[in-house]
Amino acid sequence: MACMCGVPVEVRATVIPIVIYWVYSGLYMALEYTGKYQLRRRQDGGDKNLASKRQMINPGCAASTNQPRLKIFGRLVAALLVMDTWQYFLHRLMHANSLLYRYSHSKHHRLVAPYAFGALYYHTPEGLLLNTAGGFVAMAVTGMPPCAAMVFFSLVAMRTVDIHCGMWVPWHPLNLLFSNNTAHHELHHQPDGSDFNFSQPFFVFWDRILGTQLPYTVGKAEGGGFDLKVTKKA
Repeated sequence: MACMCGVPVEVRATVIPIVIYWVYSGLYMALEYTGKYQLRRRQDGGDKNLASKRQMINPGCAASTNQPRLKIFGRLVAALLVMDTWQYFLHRLMHANSLLYRYSHSKHHRLVAPYAFGALYYHTPEGLLLNTAGGFVAMAVTGMPPCAAMVFFSLVAMRTVDIHCGMWVPWHPLNLLFSNNTAHHELHHQPDGSDFNFSQPFFVFWDRILGTQLPYTVGKAEGGGFDLKVTKKA
């Protein structure tokens, strides 16, 4: 089954084992503190470990501290650019190729008016190719340390939700930081805008460079909310 309870299988396959690992480990940690089930005497164990529990919890960030912070930040920014490049061209290909669109990407475009948890509504192969593979390519190209990768994948997840949420939040810090936003992607999901605004999830420079950006304005609507209007064809 590709999707259950609105959560794609590749997301569950990634998240569930991690959750089980930490919850299951936590149960044993709770038993350890009771002092009733130790296989060794407590005083003979913990002091002899060459790695602390803190290192177990956060090994990636501990390893990253030896690298210059500016270098780590530079690799993170590079990863964002790689991810945007990967997604723009694959996304555009999925629209240009009738077979890819009909049998794969059209599922995502059933959402003409997207909402937050509909961001990952797509065929499993598309998700693996567009998102999962894109993330690993960004990691491989930039050589991000694990701590930076954690921030990177968190930003990818947050921006994917942001651009599909269907709401305009002017003060949202990530909307101020990144040029891509809900309005830009909302137009792409409209029937008359599906040939534009392929960029996602951070920037819009490929749309601008290659002439696929659909300009728009956002203004307050009477009665609350915001109006999204196209100003002219790209």
